[in-house]
Formats: sequence, structure tokens, C-alpha cells
Amino acid sequence: MKTIILGPPGTGKTTTLLDLVDDFLRAGIDIKKIGYFSFTRKAASEATRRAEEKFMLESKEIPYFRTLHSLAFRMLGVKKERIMKSADYRDFGQRCGIPIKTAWYSEEDGIFGSDNEYLRIINRSRVKEIPVLEEYDNYNHTLDIERDLLYLLDQELIRYKKEKNLVDYDDLLEQFIKQDVSPSFDVLFIDEAQDLSPLQWRMVRTLWSKANKTYIAGDDDQAIFRWAGADVDTFIALKEEVDHVDTLSQSYRIPGGPIHKLSQDIIKKVTNRYSKDYMPRQELGDLTRYSDVTQVNMSQGEWLVLSSANHFLDDIKDLCELQGWYYSHKGKNSVKLDLLLAIQTWEKWRKFDHALPVPSIKNIYSYLGDNVTKGYQRGKTMDEKEDGYFLEECIENHGLQTKDVWYKAFAGLDTETENYIRNMLANKEKVSQTPRITLSTIHGAKGGEADNVLLLPDITKAAVEKDDRDPDELHRLFYVAVTRAKKSLHILEPKNYDRAYII
Repeated sequence: MKTIILGPPGTGKTTTLLDLVDDFLRAGIDIKKIGYFSFTRKAASEATRRAEEKFMLESKEIPYFRTLHSLAFRMLGVKKERIMKSADYRDFGQRCGIPIKTAWYSEEDGIFGSDNEYLRIINRSRVKEIPVLEEYDNYNHTLDIERDLLYLLDQELIRYKKEKNLVDYDDLLEQFIKQDVSPSFDVLFIDEAQDLSPLQWRMVRTLWSKANKTYIAGDDDQAIFRWAGADVDTFIALKEEVDHVDTLSQSYRIPGGPIHKLSQDIIKKVTNRYSKDYMPRQELGDLTRYSDVTQVNMSQGEWLVLSSANHFLDDIKDLCELQGWYYSHKGKNSVKLDLLLAIQTWEKWRKFDHALPVPSIKNIYSYLGDNVTKGYQRGKTMDEKEDGYFLEECIENHGLQTKDVWYKAFAGLDTETENYIRNMLANKEKVSQTPRITLSTIHGAKGGEADNVLLLPDITKAAVEKDDRDPDELHRLFYVAVTRAKKSLHILEPKNYDRAYII
């Protein structure tokens, strides 16, 4: 029996799947006979973590909650040393006379990435299971990609891996299918199915051929990785093969009113999709539009700022730094947390007569430069077992040479960073491991959410050209963006209406 579970945004798809796992465990099915797979490590890890908590199990007791790549790796018995690494790709590039700095499979979304366009085209052709020259012909390349060279590199990469006895992640899936090493499951779950490529779909079919029951979960409306080889059309076509199609009907994220209405207006433009309705929350959300970035006020609350490409976020970064708002971008905080904590503790330490723990003092010392006598800068003269030290003690016995305010005492801070931190302190911006403002591409934020979402509708020239060929892709992308908002959605007017998604 095969069932599709459609999970619109915020409807609790993972919770629903784990509840089903719970039902099967209660019915006496061994956890080792349940397979739960996703293409992305993020989704697989989240399911494993929640399963550990829900069922009071350790990860080693749940052997088949993992990514498709991880399953292939395990079942084939491949050693880690045989997996292609960035160094191997660089070596390959040197042999072929092409520059390759990086090449990797993302831990977040499982997608292959590289600074080399030839490698990216080769990978897309592999996951889409089409000849590399056909993949080349499918796109108008902005870079100077030579068709003949692409073909030669594709063949040479095969020879290189064979010579070095190496495999990549796509090889793992192909060998899994060819050797038919799939375990037999009583129950099989495939999560985030809308993002599977033709190659992953072929592996999934191998898996469900040996499963008694199969649940395929996803949401075609949130399929935004077609550019990386994902095949949402296969997911949609499955309705003709399965026994049931169930839709989760209540969103616990999306508020009622204008945000829900806007999201529905966008997604109903998609021509090929599962028709589905779901209820938003009873609470009404707010929709605000701005003509200029200076009108945006993110001084309070949790924010997610979304754009179709990273460079569109530059104005927002400038605004955050001008206003003193703490943010993260590309997984990095706008200012190192250690530096902010060092400044905060330093100012309290020098203003108030109290002992400071040794680890905090060492953190401060790491930013004071020559304001700590050479030989004392690592705090080796302080005893970790002590409750702490007063400022005067450190001046007398541990090399400290200043009581100045932080922007005079701390060494190596450029003017821009200093001014930004001053603005943060003036605004009493909360310092934490995770800043309250996150700047991200829409692709990078898939699965995320925030009380407040600021959306930039600008798109690249390449996206405009893609829109002419496949307008559904942009509709889905901005649907995903709009449906990240839990309370309020803010839309900034585009800089160029000819290169924008008009919402």
C-alpha cells in the first residue's frame, strides 16, 4: 500500500509522520523494520532527533532514519576514504587545467555545489539522468562554457575516479540501485519528496519494491530546487500510482487574513500541482508594504529577511549596521559573539567593583592586544580554580595595563565595526548565540519561519529568463517566502520592476 501525505506550510508534516511511526511501534513493528529517509541531512537529522525524544531511544537504536546517501553508503560498505573530497576535485582540476577551488555536497540541502560551472553541469546531468550535453543545451549559460570541453571533462572525471578508486554521492545511489542492496521494510517513509531528482526517485522505487507500506510525504507547492535537478513532476504524477492521497488541513504557522490570501493568490498561478486547501490560524496576520528600505523598522522582535539572491540583501545589511541591529547572514553573525561578550563584560568589570571569572577575563584579554603585557596575554598566571579576579588584581598581578572604555582599550577594531557596535550598545541590542534578525536567500530558508518576514521581490536577469520558460518555478519560490511568516509580512518595493516578482 502506498500513500501520499501532502503537507502544506506549517501543517506539522514531520509530527504527523512520527505519529504514524508511533502507531506502528505500538502495533508491534520493530523500529529496525521502519525506514525514514530524506535526501537532505537537515530533514533526516530533525526526524532522528525528534524520534529519539518521542520514543526514548538512542540514535544507534534507529538505524534507518537517515539520508538516501547515508543509506547507500551504509549498505554498500563504502569506506569514507573513497568518497570524493574537495582536495580530490582540486587535483582533478589541476590535471585537466581547469580552476577548481571548492566542490561539496551541502549538509543543509544535500545539493552539490562548486565554484566551477563545468562540475555543476556534470552533476545536474547525473541526478537528472540525462547526457551531459543535453543538460548543457537545456540552459543558456552566462559563463563561457565550452561544449566540447564539457563533454571531455565529464569523461575524464569518470576515468579519474576509477583510477583513484573514488566515488561521489551520485555513484553511491547508482551502485545502490544496480546492486539492489535495499533492506526490506515493514513501513517506509520518504520525506521531502518534492525535492527528489530522477536518480533519487529511482532509488526510492528500489526501496518501496521491498516495503509492505510506503508513505511519501512532501508538498509540491514548496518544490524550489528544480534548478538543482529536482523533479516535482514525478511527485505529482504519483497520484496515479498510489492508493491514497491525504492532505494535512490545518496550518499552525500561517495567520489568517492578508498573508494567507496572498499566499493562495500566488500558488494558484501554478499550472501543474496538487489541488489542496488548508486552514490558516485564527489569528489575523499583518501585511505591510514599503517604498524605501529606510522605512523598515526591525528594532524589535524576530525577523527573517528573504531575497532570491544574496546580493539583494546588501542594503538590508547596511540598514542593520546603521541602526545597530544584530543579524546573521550565510550562517555567520554580523559581529563575533565572543567580541560582543568581551565588550559587555569589560564595561561591567571596569565600572563596577566585582570579580570576573577567569574564562571571561581570558576572552577579554584576547581582544586587548598590547594593553596586556606580553607573557600575560593568554591569562596563564590566573588560577582557573579561583572564583574570579577583580580588575585591580589583574592590573597589579596579571599584566593588565588599561581601564579605558572598550573602543579605546580593544585593539584591532576598524572604524566601521566600532561604529556598528556602538550603535548596537546604544540600542541595547540583545546579544545571543543566534541573532534575532536572519538574512537569507529563499532557498536557504526553506523549512524556516519567523514572527516577522521581510521579503525583497527583486530577481536576477537569469531568473527573468527562466521565468519565460517555466513561470511555475518563481511562483513556488515566492510562495515559500510568503509562507515563512507567523505574524507579519513586510514587502519592500523592488528597485527594478522589470526584474522583480510582482506581488
